[in-house]
Amino acid sequence: MPSQPPTIVVFDLGGVIVDWNPRYLLEKVIPEPVRLDRFLRDVLSTPFFHVLDKARDSRAAVAPAIAAFPEFAAEIAAYVDRFPETILGEIAPMAALALRLRDAGVPIYGLTNWAGDTYDRCRPHLPTLDAMRDIVVSGHEGIAKPDPAIFRLSCARGGFAAADAVFIDDNRVNAEAASAFGMRGVHHRAPDATIAALRALGLPA
Repeated sequence: MPSQPPTIVVFDLGGVIVDWNPRYLLEKVIPEPVRLDRFLRDVLSTPFFHVLDKARDSRAAVAPAIAAFPEFAAEIAAYVDRFPETILGEIAPMAALALRLRDAGVPIYGLTNWAGDTYDRCRPHLPTLDAMRDIVVSGHEGIAKPDPAIFRLSCARGGFAAADAVFIDDNRVNAEAASAFGMRGVHHRAPDATIAALRALGLPA
């Protein structure tokens, strides 16, 4: 664990700053509960997201899933085509935290697993991201968390050392990977807990 207090905060986006949940869209696309549960269990699996996270072109990336689950071809296509409907804006207390840190002089950054094209479509509707000095998007880079290469890239592009940064992610595996890389990894579960964790590290959260 680094000994010096951190001076940089790096935010994951989905589930931390961005209110993203596939159900927001899929409950409209698949109204039958049993079929929806099967889609969420069998199609929207970890391998499905791992492929999308590294993709610049989501439509091309989901072609193997459509081939594997032809009975869900329309729903998989809808997930990509209507991706903005998986987002209900920003998580207000976390957006306020990011702006509070920025206003206190703490440089803030983004590091997200997100397909390149759908990120680009949603980005204009997420104003808090304007406060971030840089955002590394896995789909733009072809690498994704928890690969240490993406943490290395975030540090290099931001011009800061891993030991100077806190990384906040709602996925425990990714937070632990950041810690293993040399950052302080914070597993985000609720805004109050994350704010308390940052304050405990000496940040003006």
